[in-house]
Amino acid sequence: MPWNEPGRGSGGGGDRDPWKGGNGQQPPDLDEVFANVQRRLKKIMGGGGDSGKGGGSASGGPSFGGLLVLVGVLVLLWVAWNSIHIIDESERGVVLRFGEYTRTLTPGFNLTLPRPIEEVLKVNVSEVRSLENSSRMLTGDENLIDLGFAVQYRVLEPEKFLFNVQVPEESLGHAADSAMREIVGTNNMDFILEIGRGQVALDAQALLIEIIERYDSGIEILSFNLQEVRPPAQVRSAFDDVVRAREDQIRFANEAQAYANQEIPEARGRAARILEEAEGYRDSIIAQATGEAARFTSILDQYVLAPEVTRERIYLETLEQVYGRSAKILMDVSDSNNMFYLPLDSMRGGRAQMAPPPPAPLMAPSEQSRMSSPTDPRARRGREAR
Repeated sequence: MPWNEPGRGSGGGGDRDPWKGGNGQQPPDLDEVFANVQRRLKKIMGGGGDSGKGGGSASGGPSFGGLLVLVGVLVLLWVAWNSIHIIDESERGVVLRFGEYTRTLTPGFNLTLPRPIEEVLKVNVSEVRSLENSSRMLTGDENLIDLGFAVQYRVLEPEKFLFNVQVPEESLGHAADSAMREIVGTNNMDFILEIGRGQVALDAQALLIEIIERYDSGIEILSFNLQEVRPPAQVRSAFDDVVRAREDQIRFANEAQAYANQEIPEARGRAARILEEAEGYRDSIIAQATGEAARFTSILDQYVLAPEVTRERIYLETLEQVYGRSAKILMDVSDSNNMFYLPLDSMRGGRAQMAPPPPAPLMAPSEQSRMSSPTDPRARRGREAR
């Protein structure tokens, strides 16, 4: 029994059509919907409408003009889709005309002929690309070493990058490996592992740039970095011992140099001080000898003028110097009533602690005669009393 056939159940014989709503209305028929769509399409294509509501037959077919209009619209859409190109700032568009390179599109709005006449290949020229590789190489002193390196590059000329080399990334990898092997083969293992890593990377980068320029692949090398440099695992422990020994050697040499830098200036300072002291002592001795010679000459002059007075003066000065270093004191109390003060405290040590008096200045004979006369009133009164 179909769904739209009224049911004859025992419950009253009502209509059991499942497409009906609760209010008794029925949804539109699918055949009628398809018929309406066909009529609209026929009107667009230039055909006649349908005269009956329920029928599916058309009174006429689509016209040739309507088909041409539809085809023209589709062709215009296809041409617009394949001829308008928006090139990003970081990209360049390589135009191929029947497979042959013709020009390069700059960033912005660009027009080309539609495919298959012209085709546009977009290449990113701002992206920094990286290529990594690691391998075991032979050094100049015939030792094996494990190296890992990374090359950073970017596309400089997109047309050369696409057409001059078949697989540019693979060719760049082979060129980098070749350049690295050539540089490693001309250096010793110790130099590469210890102090020459930066120099090896710079030399390899320069050689790689030279190779890439010969390829003319449109690639610009930005940097060449050594990621890891180590000896093979079989000899790594022995090599680590050698490296530690060399580091100790360098450390000891630096410590010795620091000690030398500290001691040498001090020794030079001490030597300079001794030289200055010797020069000062020499100058003082020379000056003292010169002064003694000048004093002797002056005494000689005075001796020529007054030999008796000068001889007596020299005698008295000599006695003064001799007795000045002695703890004994000689006094003549028979002719004087003056009281003397004796430094008994200093005399107990066996010698009087007194500094030698400075030499008396030289005096002319007139002064000596004037000084020989007594000027002390007490001494004059003492003589008069005696």
